[in-house]
Amino acid sequence: MNIFENCQVGKVKLKNRIIRSATHDGLADEDGGPSEELIRKYAFLAQNEVGCIIQGYAIVSPEGASSYPRCLAFYGDSIADKYKKLTNVVHQYGTPIIAQLAHCGRQTSSKVIGVKKIAPSAKRHLFYPDKAEAMTIEDILRVEDAFVEAIVKAKEYGFDGAQIHLAHGYLLHDFVSANGNKRKDEYGKEIFGRCKIVKEILQKTRAIVGDFPIWVKLSATDKRKKGMRISYAIEVCKLLKEYGVDAIEVSCGSVQDGMNTMRSRRMPMDAVFKYREPVASMPKFLNKFCLACAKLINPLLPQPKPLTMFNYDSAMAIKDNVDIDLILVGGVAKLDDMQKAVDSGIGAVSMCRPFICEPNLAKKLKEGKVTQSRCVMCNYCGLVIEKESTKCLLGRIKK
Repeated sequence: MNIFENCQVGKVKLKNRIIRSATHDGLADEDGGPSEELIRKYAFLAQNEVGCIIQGYAIVSPEGASSYPRCLAFYGDSIADKYKKLTNVVHQYGTPIIAQLAHCGRQTSSKVIGVKKIAPSAKRHLFYPDKAEAMTIEDILRVEDAFVEAIVKAKEYGFDGAQIHLAHGYLLHDFVSANGNKRKDEYGKEIFGRCKIVKEILQKTRAIVGDFPIWVKLSATDKRKKGMRISYAIEVCKLLKEYGVDAIEVSCGSVQDGMNTMRSRRMPMDAVFKYREPVASMPKFLNKFCLACAKLINPLLPQPKPLTMFNYDSAMAIKDNVDIDLILVGGVAKLDDMQKAVDSGIGAVSMCRPFICEPNLAKKLKEGKVTQSRCVMCNYCGLVIEKESTKCLLGRIKK
């Protein structure tokens, strides 16, 4: 298989096998719809030969809102025309676009979203310490219906498919994982119970949208106690295929894992102390002192390894056990690695940070101008989103 050939992942036809993975851009309008700036950004990606765009995660209901500023939303009466304009603009360049849909669960702040946050079980989050309220059956059914409605809207708005966010510590990841799901009822206890909410979302959705493409983004592994492990993830993937999922993007980790999902050689301490609470709000003198101390110990802090292609082994293990189209994400930045993945039978590769750094990367790769991204995986872009819109700080980073 050639990385630049037309292909099909699930039921979606791609221009090539390079996907821009879902990225929170922080460019939504006040109502949660895509702003003109975001539409222009996606148009530029499409114009520059990206094979497919997975839209940055959009929240399915107000109670699942993100604490990140200007996050996309998929509810409300004023967003339809904005999303339709987005899909129309991207389609002008023959590029498919997928709507990623999410509920933050306990991975947000009750104070920021204005309501008590909910989760499968009443449990605190390392970085969002206000305790989540355990969901009732009524809560679960309401969230299911919110996902169903959002997927139906994705089809109505002209998206080529929807991707359910089942990764990175968000609500559905917590449901599927024994780490976040301590329930003793029909939505917990064992794998079939933990996956029941996903099954019911898909069953309800398929009854309305038929064969509309539905993908999943899955953390196949994480570092949480009783969290996702590859043997368990394989069984989850078997169920997802049975439930009607068309393709799985294989990722890893959760926000609670630290720099596991987005890996770097060193913790980006300057960005941590500028953008992450509570340290960002420290008095200046204390912030400066603590930052200096943090920099001294930073070289001693172990970081997850490997730094590149770090979900490849998980994707291959799933491929060997489940007959479903796969997308590889995580530390993919070199053309040789992309080709290795598709030569191994993985349908496509997806990238986030390289496209933040170089939105025209796919075109440069296709034209032979470069063989890899210039992204150094510093992860400053992964912290800036907590306060501002996403941007690359390459060249402005203190060495």
